[in-house]
Amino acid sequence: MAPDIPRARLDELIAEATVDAYSEEEQRSAFAAVLHEEIETPFQTTVLGVPVTVTAITDAPGTGIAAVCRSGKHRQLIGILDLPLPDPPPAGAEWIAAYRRWNR
Repeated sequence: MAPDIPRARLDELIAEATVDAYSEEEQRSAFAAVLHEEIETPFQTTVLGVPVTVTAITDAPGTGIAAVCRSGKHRQLIGILDLPLPDPPPAGAEWIAAYRRWNR
């Protein structure tokens, strides 16, 4: 679970991610790039009771910003806002919280 992050800090991260993006689509794309760069992968978490390794963050058509989750030979994209984070969360998880605030 991500720690509580003050709203002011989340707003700073949102401003940093979207500084040169004007439309909503440009802002979402900017967030995708930041999440890809800032979230430290790989990391372990559990999705629907199954241990998985998050190997990357990607911007996938039809899914949006998603975590690439692997379990054995299986691979699944999970929307970043639906991804349960481990405790402690990976480095960069505050960017997910900022994206969640921006996306609401």
